[in-house]
Amino acid sequence: MRIGILTGGGDCPGLNAVIRAVVRSAVANGDEVVGFRDGWRGVLDDDVVSLDLAAVRGLLPRGGTVLGTSRTNPYAIEGGPGRLVATLERQRIEALVPVGGEDTLGVAAKLAADGLRVVGVPKTIDNDLDGTDYTFGFDTAVGVAMEAIDRLHTTGDSHHRTLVVEVMGRHAGWIALHAGMAGGATVVLLPERPFDVEAVVGHCLHRFESGYSPIVVVSEGARPADGALVTASGQTDAFGHVRLGGIGASLAALLEERTGREARAVVLGHVQRGGTPSAFDRVLATRFGLAAVAAVREGRSGVMVALRGTDVVLVPIAEATARLKLVPLERYAESEVFFG
Repeated sequence: MRIGILTGGGDCPGLNAVIRAVVRSAVANGDEVVGFRDGWRGVLDDDVVSLDLAAVRGLLPRGGTVLGTSRTNPYAIEGGPGRLVATLERQRIEALVPVGGEDTLGVAAKLAADGLRVVGVPKTIDNDLDGTDYTFGFDTAVGVAMEAIDRLHTTGDSHHRTLVVEVMGRHAGWIALHAGMAGGATVVLLPERPFDVEAVVGHCLHRFESGYSPIVVVSEGARPADGALVTASGQTDAFGHVRLGGIGASLAALLEERTGREARAVVLGHVQRGGTPSAFDRVLATRFGLAAVAAVREGRSGVMVALRGTDVVLVPIAEATARLKLVPLERYAESEVFFG
């Protein structure tokens, strides 16, 4: 069997571990693996690389993706779907394993509906894909954010200033929630719950009164209850998503004005995506890769590998991408106990 694999969307710790697992498992069963460079762009342009055992040696601890990635949307390009099919036929691809988030897998679902054999692997550091308890990359991103918060506590206390830590999270605040709780943040602000500016100011003042300095962790998609979403620009990507960023700086300026204390914003940005994956993410990514090849060999299609509890299972791609997995309000209530 000839299996194709691609990685789409934002890069993520653990992608190379998936590629390695797919190749190792496929080769062990006598199959061939072809990698498409830069996500769906590689399929559109027939840009391929042969993947054998030598090509995946040393990939397990390596961040990013050796195949490259992009946010290419074939369905936004005239003739795009036809070009995808033509490339897959020309390359004699019998099954495709796309690794990505809601956008990449949304394209995969359409191809599966058109009769192509597709088994998806979920990838997003935001952990917002429905159908799976966790996605690889999330654990690493939380660890990076938590370490940053730990370090910022000491500099904040030394300078008696508020530090606002902006983390990734467009619609879902999982990174902010976990990193904020693990790092002992004064306040955590999520996209799921518009925040009361006066309440945040109050928590910060209470923290100063206790002799310590506040740390505010905010998702890039969070917004005040009486204001609009803060964006860095009006630009959108190929899937129509507005490029976010700026809430941290805006909030820091506001808190400095309201508290009368100096405030600084720290935007972790792509630091959360990069570097060596955690042990949890290496194992999860490896298990996902193995499960994807097993599903392909069983003749399954239109499914995505997923983690349920400690088991790796298969769920319909269409179901997994139908809606985002948001932070439940009861989980946010747990974090509120520690505010102030």
